Order: sequence, then C-alpha cells, then structure tokens
Amino acid sequence: MLRHPKVLIGADSVDDAGVYLLADDLALVQTLDFFTPITDDPYAFGQIAAANALSDVYAMGATPITALNIIAFPEKGDLGLDVLGAILRGGHDKCAEAGVPILGGHSIDDKEPKYGLSVTGTAHPARLWRKDGAKPGDKIILTKPLGTGILATAVKAGKASAEDERRMIETASALNRRAKETAENFDVHAATDVTGFGLANHLLDVVRQSGVSAVVSVGALPVLPGVRGFIEEKIIPGGTKNNLAHAAEHLVSDQGISDTDRLVACDAQTSGGLLLFVPAAQADELAEQLAKAGTLAHAIIGDVVAADCPTLRLVP
Repeated sequence: MLRHPKVLIGADSVDDAGVYLLADDLALVQTLDFFTPITDDPYAFGQIAAANALSDVYAMGATPITALNIIAFPEKGDLGLDVLGAILRGGHDKCAEAGVPILGGHSIDDKEPKYGLSVTGTAHPARLWRKDGAKPGDKIILTKPLGTGILATAVKAGKASAEDERRMIETASALNRRAKETAENFDVHAATDVTGFGLANHLLDVVRQSGVSAVVSVGALPVLPGVRGFIEEKIIPGGTKNNLAHAAEHLVSDQGISDTDRLVACDAQTSGGLLLFVPAAQADELAEQLAKAGTLAHAIIGDVVAADCPTLRLVP
C-alpha cells in the first residue's frame, strides 16, 4: 500500500474516516457511506443515509464542511422520479440541518435503490478522536438508544406499529452533531459511532486498539421501546445474529445475562450514536451536558479496565 507522509489515517486503519494533513493546524477528514433503504419512506431514507454518512466525521471529533451525493436508482420500473426526488430532498434537508452544503454528486442506473454521501470535514490534527486511546478508569457513554436494526426488521415483517417505525426513523435520522459539539469540551480519550457491527463489536474495536477491556452494564443500555419483545418473538436481523457470532470469542457474560441482552448489545444499527470514552471524573458532567443538548441518549454504560487479553464483559 502506498504510504504518503501527509496521510495521518488511511485505508489500513480501523478508524471511522481517513485523515490528510493540510497544515500543522488543519487536517482534512474524509468518509463515504451509502446503503439500501431501511424504510419505505423515501424522504426518511434520504435523511437517515445522510445522517449516517455525516456521523463518521463527527465520530472523529471533526466538523463536516461539504458533501457529495451518491445514488443508485432504476431508470425503469415502478419507482418514479418523485421517489428519487424525495430521497435527494431528505439528504439535502439533513445536510442543511448540519450546515453542510451538497456540492453535487453522481448517479447510476441500478435495480435496487442506494443512497449516501461522500463527506469532507476538518479538524485540528492534535484534537482528532481515534479508537486507540481508551484508558483504564475511563467511563463509556452512549448518545443514542439501541434497537434500530430490530425495529427495521419488525417493520419489514409487518409486525411493528406506526409508532415503532416513527421511533426507528427518528433515532436513525438524528444527527450526532450535538453530541460531538458537547463532547469536544471534554477530554475524549477515544470515540467511534455505533453502526452495522453493533455496540459490542464497535466496543471491541476500541478495546483491541487501546489494549484494554470493557465492562458494560446491560441495565444501563438505552434501548428503544419494543425491541426486547421483538427479539423474544425471534424477529432478529441476520446482521445482528452475525454480529453476535463475530463477537462471541471476546464476549463474556455474567450470570443473569440473557440471549436477549446479548442480541441487544449486538444489534446492527443504522446511524447509531457516538460511543465516547472519557475520564471518570468528567463522565457525570458530560452526561448532564449531553442531556441539556438534547441528545437522544446520554447513558454511562460501563467502564474501561486493564487487561492482558481485550474482552467485553456484560454484567446486569
């Protein structure tokens, strides 16, 4: 792989975005993400896809400044241009909420719609958030509730109510902007966002990179209403099951932790919250400030501990 002296974070990294050094005090942060619809509402799909792409920049402690549309859409078939317009309008409106202009983009003919963004952001290189800085004694904070993967599957199966779908869309389309802007006033040792790999695997990414372990209380996890009931009805996305299998070798469960608990921790999220690792002395104040900022969750879910072999331990 080509090594470039100005590439601070590149394709060989597990961080959420790439970083290129423009000047001693300015770094360019770049990411790209797009996916198939998780809702039949095209406007909501556009909003969710845009929020999801923007989140990778926020997860680096950076500020998004521009975006480009990426869209695949069938030229022929039942989906009309009004659907395409609604998707693009959803993305535009979410970027406008973030203060990010869309400069253009590219489209291709494809049988299955897909939409997302390429996002460019900026940050001071010394203030970037990465996955390798978590320290023993840190507290772990999550800024959105879990369960969007379960709810999206329940919607597709015709088992969810209109309120379930509304909660799923509201959660997935919410920007992580307020969480990032609040947390940057604290000593964030490590950070990421919770997406398709689920909370457990994203946590394991951080503890592996940092050479530590994590203990998470399932009772402290913010979970969307109805999610546990759908799991017990066996309405579980394949991605969530795969996440559990992937995490299993390094996932330790105390007595009293159920299969439902483990599946919640592994649910494949779309556009989930920020996962922040901060000194214990700052955790309560950060949680309070997140609540004042209006983030959908502000839960202190666990602790970072020293360990020879990085693991994630679930406790009641």
